[in-house]
Amino acid sequence: MNAIKVADRMINVHSDIRGPLFVEAMEMQKRGINVLKLNTGNPATFGFGLPESIRKAIEGHEERGVGYCDFKGMPDARQAICEYHKTKGLVGITPDDVFIGNGVSEVVSFALMPLLNAGDEILVPTPSYSLWGNTVHLTGATPVYYVCDEKSDWYPDLDDIRSKITDRTRAIVIINPNNPTGALYPEEILLKIADIAREHELLIFSDEIYDRLVMDGKQHTSIAKLAPDIPVVTMNGLSKSHCLCGYRCGWMIISGPEHLTADYKKGIIQLTSMRLCANTLAQLIIPAAMADMETPHSMVAPGGRIYEQREATCSELAKIDGISFVKNSGAFYIFPKLDVKKFNITSDKKFAADLLHATNILLVPGSGFDWKDPDHFRIVMLPEAGEMREAIRKIGAFLDGYKQA
Repeated sequence: MNAIKVADRMINVHSDIRGPLFVEAMEMQKRGINVLKLNTGNPATFGFGLPESIRKAIEGHEERGVGYCDFKGMPDARQAICEYHKTKGLVGITPDDVFIGNGVSEVVSFALMPLLNAGDEILVPTPSYSLWGNTVHLTGATPVYYVCDEKSDWYPDLDDIRSKITDRTRAIVIINPNNPTGALYPEEILLKIADIAREHELLIFSDEIYDRLVMDGKQHTSIAKLAPDIPVVTMNGLSKSHCLCGYRCGWMIISGPEHLTADYKKGIIQLTSMRLCANTLAQLIIPAAMADMETPHSMVAPGGRIYEQREATCSELAKIDGISFVKNSGAFYIFPKLDVKKFNITSDKKFAADLLHATNILLVPGSGFDWKDPDHFRIVMLPEAGEMREAIRKIGAFLDGYKQA
């Protein structure tokens, strides 16, 4: 019997967050080495516990989650999601426009599969959470990466977006707040992206999983609010705002003129009904979570953990010669830049590996977010502020005199 080989569609798929370097770090842990895992945005790893609102919502109601529910999701959960997005300014939406999935990761596949044929293209930001590019590859379509410009606070480069639209382009993806940069897009940028989509008759996918984790008195704006005449698929969930990654609770809501989305929705219904339903126990807590905005607010307000961890990280990064960065306004990530000439860096993966071996700190290099140059890396700012300060100091000490061969 011949060796079983992987399908060609997997060639371009990568997951550096839990890739080879992560596997190596886990082997180090097995040998008794304590690794600080700044690679993945999993709040529970760093002591973020179950919110009391969630605990109360699920206790005593477990029986409701025993059977299959509606393939779109439980009615009260979809109602709560719909009402939340109405508060964000979405118009003309009903619970029937909501599809609940096992995390946004699953929802993205449900959104892309019915849209894309082999040879189609979809505009994806760089840097970008690799879920988007990977899922496009799996459909047989091609992700075309438009640049988010570090010199402009990591906002999308509108001219670059326009230059990459072809007759095969089907949609534009935005991630706002962004992963891995933590950038929050202003209305003027969103309006211009909507203008481009309107002009070229493109669907917009808006990943807004971090919309409740915004700092410095700023406000998140949904692009669907600004473009009610355009089909927009908005993704969101509870993994980050309520620290419920393991509950796998995400959703999408489809807005825009119904006559433009009706056929597309039929394809989504085919996939979600084939899946039967999403995790029902996780859906039980959605109404309570949507009513509990204090949990996310308490983390990002001054004195809250995410806010103070961001402040500690940025204050220490600013002291390191050879590193520059744009301070994030949302999420809990920052995407610093290395002076490649100073450190003679030709491989960001080698940098991340060298750092791990020298300091026991695990990071994801910029190439893991489809960034083409070897000059960036992502820091997850979830450990307590004191631990973040110490970690950044260790990175600074490591870089003092570091040169790639």
